[in-house]
Amino acid sequence: MGPNSRDEGAARSEQLSLTAQIVPDLATFAVDDGFAYAVPEALGPIEVGSIVRVPLGRRRVRGYVVDLSVRDRASSDRQLKEVISVSGEIPIFDDRMLRTLRWLATHYVAPLAAVLPRSAPPNLPRRRALAEIGGSRAEGTSVLPAATAAAAAGTRIRPHYYVSGRFGGREAAGLLSDVLEAGRSGVVVAATVAEAEAIHRAMKTELGARVVTAHSSLPAREVTRAWTRAATQGGLVVVGTREVALWPIHGLAMAIVIEEGRRAMKAPQTPTMHVREILRRRAAIERFQLVIAGLVPTSEAVAAGFEINEPPGRVWPLVEVVDRNDEPPGSGFVSERVRRSLSIAVKAHKSVFVLVNRRGYAPAFRCLRCKEVRRCTACGTAADLGDICRRCGAALGACKRCDGERFEPLGAGVGRIVDELKRSVDGVSAAGDVEAPVVVGTERDLPAAGRVDVSVAIDADGAIFGPNYRAGEDAFRLLARLAAIVDPGSGNRCIVQTASPQHPVITALRGGHPMEYLTEELAARTEAGVPPAAELMAIEVGNAPPDIDAELRDVISSGVLGPAEAGDKQRWLVEGSNLREAKVRLRWLVQKWRDAGAHVRVDVDPLDL
Repeated sequence: MGPNSRDEGAARSEQLSLTAQIVPDLATFAVDDGFAYAVPEALGPIEVGSIVRVPLGRRRVRGYVVDLSVRDRASSDRQLKEVISVSGEIPIFDDRMLRTLRWLATHYVAPLAAVLPRSAPPNLPRRRALAEIGGSRAEGTSVLPAATAAAAAGTRIRPHYYVSGRFGGREAAGLLSDVLEAGRSGVVVAATVAEAEAIHRAMKTELGARVVTAHSSLPAREVTRAWTRAATQGGLVVVGTREVALWPIHGLAMAIVIEEGRRAMKAPQTPTMHVREILRRRAAIERFQLVIAGLVPTSEAVAAGFEINEPPGRVWPLVEVVDRNDEPPGSGFVSERVRRSLSIAVKAHKSVFVLVNRRGYAPAFRCLRCKEVRRCTACGTAADLGDICRRCGAALGACKRCDGERFEPLGAGVGRIVDELKRSVDGVSAAGDVEAPVVVGTERDLPAAGRVDVSVAIDADGAIFGPNYRAGEDAFRLLARLAAIVDPGSGNRCIVQTASPQHPVITALRGGHPMEYLTEELAARTEAGVPPAAELMAIEVGNAPPDIDAELRDVISSGVLGPAEAGDKQRWLVEGSNLREAKVRLRWLVQKWRDAGAHVRVDVDPLDL
């Protein structure tokens, strides 16, 4: 090559410049496509996923790099603004993670800028010297050898669901030990901070310094330090709550989710992302192994084709069913049989946990004359004392079995149950108060209950006949969890009060296995056309603009139900076999409403109707 060729090459190189496509950190659909900025040569390293500062109008805002390209200055017809600076030293996502983040933004009808920061730590990430990993192999073996072997080899097989009531840190360590030895990484997601900390402690005992933890209760600097280690160092396992499901973990080979059916696995605010769906999408794109463990799989997991690993024996201990139809009217919230069992347990120095409904009012009522649970004749939902069904709006009227017009409540709050039990049982206390042999609490208190000798469900019917299509499955999962905290031993058991002893949920609970019920439940939902056989989306709007109902129906032509009044908001349900196109069309309409001052919440795959 002659001198002229070298000069021409240098000149050509000087005409080229790096361009970054950047999404500003503004929670609006208007900036989803991002804007092109020139990258100054003196700026330093910049990558997809870098956090930057850029000019936008008269402001300087944070932004996220979503693409990099080279452009020819000579052929460009416009002068681009320049990136001001790079914030932090580690990209918060790569190209593969960006694909997941874009899917989440579309699926959950959220601005891309509201989703991208979910992969970032609380503080700007700085590179640190890598600490020695150390640690040891777990003593236990993997409960899913095929899944562990695939993850350790860097391959992927079908997602697995391990049905168990005894899955904790030791079992998670057994699943991940060979994976970590191969220099690959894992993540374990638990429903609550307390459960994540317990799993972390158990795994730390097995695997030592290989285990790091992160959750919202920790200081921001500690979470950022854990994020940085996870993003830059292989051979680690991150244990945390739902936030870590979107962390960019170096060499991620296996993700473990414990009890994906719990409410805490789904964000309550927009975007209402679910851990299961996040990791299902990530696993498909990034090719890592996904394992879920729990007592009762969700219908969504069954429909998604998870390989179900169900043990041959009972999954949870024996369940004793107390039929409330045998009791006289006005016998109270706690049956005589349960009160007698609790008194015997206390005298034998046994521990007891009594589960009541999480709400403070009675969720279900029964006829005083025939003991039939009051239900809507149109949709089957448990009804209150009103004249209108709270789910479908149909008229309720008298008891459908005997035409009785007087009803008594089947459930109450913690305080009322404590007061009633204290009249005949010694040593009763509400959860969180003084220690006592008999503790009364809600679902929130269940993880802290530990192992007990006797557990009691005061009102199974209020949960089973709840006002949405998921009520039976959710009640089954909750009651199975209540049964699973019972320690094996003579006289130890779970007691369930119900006025519907032949209900499929109660039958399955007695049987000690979930899959027969779930198979029938999935078939029923498919016939009814509700999730997971179809899709569902709730739209809540406060300070709604005029003609909002007509605008919504103009954009989404079918499957729109409502509006219903929800406090000071209006609420619609949108249902259909595939809502992706409707979600895409809805984005500009949601932005229009918000620009007009409305408060809009879109809940995809709602847990409550």
